[in-house]
Amino acid sequence: MHFLPESLQNYITLHSENEPDILRDLTRETHLKVVQPRMITGHYQGRVLSMLSKIIRPRRILEIGTYTGYSAICLAEGLPDDGLLHTIDINEELSEIQRKYFNRSGFGDKIIQHTGDALEIIPDMNQVFDLVFIDAEKKMYDAYFEAVIEKTNPGSIILTDNVLWSGKVVEPLDKKDLVTRKLLAFNKKLKNDPRVETVLLSIRDGLTLCRVL
Repeated sequence: MHFLPESLQNYITLHSENEPDILRDLTRETHLKVVQPRMITGHYQGRVLSMLSKIIRPRRILEIGTYTGYSAICLAEGLPDDGLLHTIDINEELSEIQRKYFNRSGFGDKIIQHTGDALEIIPDMNQVFDLVFIDAEKKMYDAYFEAVIEKTNPGSIILTDNVLWSGKVVEPLDKKDLVTRKLLAFNKKLKNDPRVETVLLSIRDGLTLCRVL
């Protein structure tokens, strides 16, 4: 979802870093072979994630919601030599395409795949994460956030995707729309949570950046 006019969005993309060839290939294969290809991160947001990771230089990254692996590769670009990225997805059918592109990217030995329910996997992870990216089941964002904040230190960054939800967060709420209601509550919580400081960025479908205090 883009909220800016297409001409302006194209201008922004053209004046940002180029998309790596491997990610163009991954986008093409995702559109050819995978259901709901619009879920892929995409060029501009991918370069934003890459830049943030390079600025933060995280030794440990956690991603919730791998899809076909685009965002994981972008985030891995900021890992130091001894860094690792753990990524979790519930759909085991996507693991093969993920691994194919992880290995092609040159970050294959730094990316660890987990398949299953993130809320069952995270408590057993004996890791402290410098950077977390949440992009999975929207109704579960609050639960994911609570699970991951226990695995961070002051100064760690937690990113959350799709928090504007195609603009539904500012439209009249349909009483049957549980997802939007959950996202509204989650966005309000992050604004008022004393454990983090928060900026909501109008990138693509909304990206919240929280710094753990």
